[in-house]
Amino acid sequence: MKKMYRNVIATMLGFVLLFSTVVPAIQAEEGVPDVSPWAAEILNEGEKYGVFSTDLYFDGFRSDISIEKLNELLALTEDKIASLQLSENKDFKPASYKEDTTRGDIINRLYNIVAQYDLPVGDDAVAYMKERGILKGSGKGLDLDKKSTTQDAVVLAIRVIKDTYHLADKGSKGVAWVVEDEDTQVYLLGSIHLGTPDLYPFNQKLLNAFEESDALLVEANILDVEALDYYAEKAMYAEGKTVKDAVSAETFAKLEKVAETYGLSMDQLMNQKPWLLSSSLSMLGMDDSFGITPEEMSMHGIDMYFLLDALMKGKPVIELEGTRTQVDMFDALSPEGQEQMLLDTLNAILEPSAETENDVMLDWFENWKKGDIEKFAASLQEMEGDTSEFNTMLFGERDANMAAKITNLLEEEEGTFFVVVGAGHFLVDKNIRYHLEQDGYTVQPFYQ
Repeated sequence: MKKMYRNVIATMLGFVLLFSTVVPAIQAEEGVPDVSPWAAEILNEGEKYGVFSTDLYFDGFRSDISIEKLNELLALTEDKIASLQLSENKDFKPASYKEDTTRGDIINRLYNIVAQYDLPVGDDAVAYMKERGILKGSGKGLDLDKKSTTQDAVVLAIRVIKDTYHLADKGSKGVAWVVEDEDTQVYLLGSIHLGTPDLYPFNQKLLNAFEESDALLVEANILDVEALDYYAEKAMYAEGKTVKDAVSAETFAKLEKVAETYGLSMDQLMNQKPWLLSSSLSMLGMDDSFGITPEEMSMHGIDMYFLLDALMKGKPVIELEGTRTQVDMFDALSPEGQEQMLLDTLNAILEPSAETENDVMLDWFENWKKGDIEKFAASLQEMEGDTSEFNTMLFGERDANMAAKITNLLEEEEGTFFVVVGAGHFLVDKNIRYHLEQDGYTVQPFYQ
């Protein structure tokens, strides 16, 4: 039973193919967000922090903020910083404020959130925020007496959170390594394809490495909308065949039971191939302990963060595999392998065990934040030695192929590159690091 759960959540480390949740979130037609171009990048960063809803983009975002919205934003900001459990500043003297919505008042209230802790922020709110690049004026000055828009208040809160995490050296470290030769440097970051606001912000050293890199390398660019047509063609049965024709009566009965339990339409499930059903159903058994929906967890994934940031920065994105390749790998599974993959998922939903997907993922998240490679690797050990067709596809040859492309990068290119792939590809037996070392390269921990 425990092995079954590990198999069900293996795709969360091994594949970016989570279209059932990622694509709808990306393509949702919510209208045009009312966002200033200059704020887009910092807002993309802050969306991951969990201190504001993106619904605000469509509700007078560039209009004056209400006191209710401001108080909610500041309360969530205070909770985010309080979660760091920093030492108190015993000499703290709060800056006075009127509790209105002027920029100056907001700055004082944000300062009070941070200054109550033992951090080098001084005793002048404006001076501290100007020095740290949090407060930026216009050609007319700082406009401290001007009413703040919702956008400005959110941006200030994001900057304060990010800066505080950096001052306290508390950003998530991730599981990371670096490999280089005389003219090329490659950063290697192990990803979790799902995430929560607790993972953000990231450690400043990690963000600096991404910033200085010439390109981002990922398993698959899931923002490539053109690949979705190919995915749709391969993932669905042609007219005249359904999943009922492809699996045993026992497996189909379990699929019907899961559909009934969760109020899913069998008409919508019938044309999906077993590997797609396994992917789309795999998170049904998760409870609400993460506080966000599976769709939101997809958007909080490590790959998604760097893909969106690369898009904002105009940084080139290079695929080590590509969406089409990943689709082909799933589709090439034997009928028996596909049915077993689906059956594991259905059993995990219908027969919960003492160790749930949430338990495993909470362990992953905690060790990823700390950058504890040893403990993170330990949680993967039970997947090693499982010689199922799916797990053989999941790692093995894929690791060798991706490592070969990274080796070619080191041999043929000059510059700095940032690689983000599922963490399992750096930690299971004969992984990417192993193949790079076999090619004569030294792979060192990023944090030393």
